[in-house]
Amino acid sequence: MYKNILIGVALEHDGKIGGSLNVAQCLLAEGGKITALHVMEPISGYVEPYLPEGHHETRRHEAQAGLAAELGGVKDVTPVVMSGNAGRVIVEFADDHDIDCIIIASHQPGLQDYLLGSTAGRVVRHARCAVHVTR
Repeated sequence: MYKNILIGVALEHDGKIGGSLNVAQCLLAEGGKITALHVMEPISGYVEPYLPEGHHETRRHEAQAGLAAELGGVKDVTPVVMSGNAGRVIVEFADDHDIDCIIIASHQPGLQDYLLGSTAGRVVRHARCAVHVTR
């Protein structure tokens, strides 16, 4: 059983954290906590000057609202939205917050995943804690 579980949520890939949330609740030790983390990928520097002022904050608020909707009012899950490279941010968040299990969904790999690596693949390779991959 794990005391501090992190669920990686990709809202741009239909979110659907129900399966990951069920796994987390089954693996959670009594008195433990669950954090749902969505990472917003950064916008390219050459595009940013053309975006309206406040665009980043608007994106963050939309992501927070989307994450809250995905959680559907489930209590005892802390929603967190951060910016950066998803794989890197998830691993760093886990290290910084004493996470002992990361639950992350993976899709069917395509050729681009073998060449570039997916977020789930990066988390599996670099996390210092247990990682549970769901499909």
